[in-house]
Amino acid sequence: MSLFGEVPQATPVAVFKLSNDFKEDPNPMKVNLGVGAYRTDEGQPWVLPVVKKVEKLIVADNRLNHEYLPILGLPEFRSSASKIALGEDSPAIQESRVGAVQCLGGTGALKMGAEFLRRWYNGNDNMKTPVYVSAPTWENHNSVFANAGFKDVRPYKYWDAEKRGLDLDGFLGDLETAPKHSIFVLHACAHNPTGTDPTHVEWMQVAEVMKRRKLFVFFDSAYQGFASGCLDKDAWAVRNFVTQGFEMFCAQSFSKNFGLYNERVGNLTIVARDADNVRRVLSQMEKIVRVTWSNPPSQGARLVAITLNRAELFAEWKDNVKTMADRVLLMRASLQAKLQALGTPGTWDHITQQIGMFSFTGLNREYTHTHTHTHTHTHTHTHTHTHTHTHTFVSSYTLLLLFIICPVAW
Repeated sequence: MSLFGEVPQATPVAVFKLSNDFKEDPNPMKVNLGVGAYRTDEGQPWVLPVVKKVEKLIVADNRLNHEYLPILGLPEFRSSASKIALGEDSPAIQESRVGAVQCLGGTGALKMGAEFLRRWYNGNDNMKTPVYVSAPTWENHNSVFANAGFKDVRPYKYWDAEKRGLDLDGFLGDLETAPKHSIFVLHACAHNPTGTDPTHVEWMQVAEVMKRRKLFVFFDSAYQGFASGCLDKDAWAVRNFVTQGFEMFCAQSFSKNFGLYNERVGNLTIVARDADNVRRVLSQMEKIVRVTWSNPPSQGARLVAITLNRAELFAEWKDNVKTMADRVLLMRASLQAKLQALGTPGTWDHITQQIGMFSFTGLNREYTHTHTHTHTHTHTHTHTHTHTHTHTFVSSYTLLLLFIICPVAW
């Protein structure tokens, strides 16, 4: 009998199973609405032009080698990544109370922050501090904090299914009733999966309650630039909380806005009360890194650092990001117009009111099941990605929605 004979079979990771199902589906008209990556009109991955340019610069630079990086990561990457999140003129940066840790993608940044908070926040090795994640949220939020040792991961109200928008009253209500020092995971922009963000005024209301209730802010910034096409606009919420005087964490991912999905380029930005606090936090982060991945990879971080630190490359990257964001907006407008032109039952204004890579369709699980079994592959919690096959996708997906919602007409 095998030593592993009693190991249970784990359920597949949903998004990767969906991609595998899509690959195995022989139908030539299949459409993948679940993939979390940007695609061209032809449905192909897009390597950003600026990325290709910087890759050539790296290959041609004979000064570079494959020696270990510092434990906390490439210094020029960490500092430039934090500036992207907080702004170069951030008072926290100017006052030397910002630190950073290079991590393995956004998930690694969340994991690093969660591990530190469980060890050192609100008491040593505190597993009982409540961690709140939005309802709904990215599936990994729950798992990352639970696997870091937190025993009380709870949802906070966020999505109003009836009006297909933000449940602000429910959100603020959960903030008001949360135990002091609770940790709240907030989406910096382009909320995953609803595509619905608070307005500036609503963010101010959230900040006021969180400060008064002494709640810890942990931003997840995976889509900076993808919401509006403007890096600064998409960082407004994060920067506002810094201006309000919060100590906080911000997990950053460069998978989407650089197209570096398999390079795992992430950063955890730490904003503390003063420089001494930053030094002590980073000293403990080093210990956690050492027993986690020990030393980070250099290729993706170097690519991002070079791009962010050279003016002409930085400008080109911003143009590349805007190209992707503008196309997502075009997809939304085209899909909504097509649905309305065909007289599809219901209101579809939410498609253009939502932002970023995700669209909450309003379809229930029964519809979504039908969806998946008619060669359009999507998540069962009824959101889709709005960035594939501009013309083919809009036509195919619109007709499919009409077929699912109003089958009698067919």
